[in-house]
Amino acid sequence: MAKRLESPSSINTFKQCKRKYYYQYIEKLPTSSSIHLVRGNIAHSVLEDFYDINIADFKEDNYELKFKEAIQKLLLYQWGKYKDGLNELKLSQDQITFYFEETMFMLMNWCNQFIEEFNRIRKEKNISMGEAFMKLTPIRELQYKSEEYHVRGFIDAIQHTEDEVHIIDYKTNAQFDFKESIKLQLAIYSMMYYEKHGIIPNKVGIFFLRQKLRMMDVDMELIEMAKREITKVHEHTSSCEHAHEYPRTITPLCKWSTGQCDFFEACKPKETNEENEQLIFEQKREEKQTTQYNEILSSLITPIKKIEEEKKENKSTLNAFF
Repeated sequence: MAKRLESPSSINTFKQCKRKYYYQYIEKLPTSSSIHLVRGNIAHSVLEDFYDINIADFKEDNYELKFKEAIQKLLLYQWGKYKDGLNELKLSQDQITFYFEETMFMLMNWCNQFIEEFNRIRKEKNISMGEAFMKLTPIRELQYKSEEYHVRGFIDAIQHTEDEVHIIDYKTNAQFDFKESIKLQLAIYSMMYYEKHGIIPNKVGIFFLRQKLRMMDVDMELIEMAKREITKVHEHTSSCEHAHEYPRTITPLCKWSTGQCDFFEACKPKETNEENEQLIFEQKREEKQTTQYNEILSSLITPIKKIEEEKKENKSTLNAFF
């Protein structure tokens, strides 16, 4: 099989559960939406559009309020834009209100920290509001693709701070720790940036919208780790085509109190014994190998018999001669 074009999400799915990867990216079974996915898209759109606002009429006595008003207006606009997607989730009005207010809280938390940084830069550099806003405006939603490693992804923000390059991803997660999946995602972003620009970004990080920005240093080892993990996925997917070659990882993520994996019904992790499934696969493979062996053996036996018969004929001729 040819190499698939992977992404940080698909690679992390492979590491989490190979069977889930198979259903989602190879068999391409349908997936369902969720409020967390829709709300995440809304929050990302708000933060992307925030830097396009016109601050020409912002004054010294109202700019902080203006920034906060801009965030609120952008959220209202994006929430309305995603109305159909929200309606498809069939949430109650109380649930919709809860998630809207929670999203507003996260964005206002981000805005407050933006204002702090805005004020710090203005004070340190002694520059105007417009200049400070431009300095804080990152490159947004840029797609990167590695031709060598067949992986691509969208980077939320690339910030040039003094002589440094910082790569930032926004997350609405309830947890604020740097899980291995997050580290791998950031490592892949760093690798793609390095491949394109020939420069290792100085830092990568996550802005946890419920909390704050958390950064980590980038070095060559982080980039090499990304390459190793991507290569593992390509090596497996290039040689494996069938579901049984993508073993399940049975964890509480299969099914929980309020939901289940998109592929729970197709997978049926509680009904099928993984060892039995592997045994069946091994038996079928042995049967196939035996059939191939018998075919090869049969093709060899025929000429051998012919040679033996010729030997007998030659021996009889010689006996008659002497």
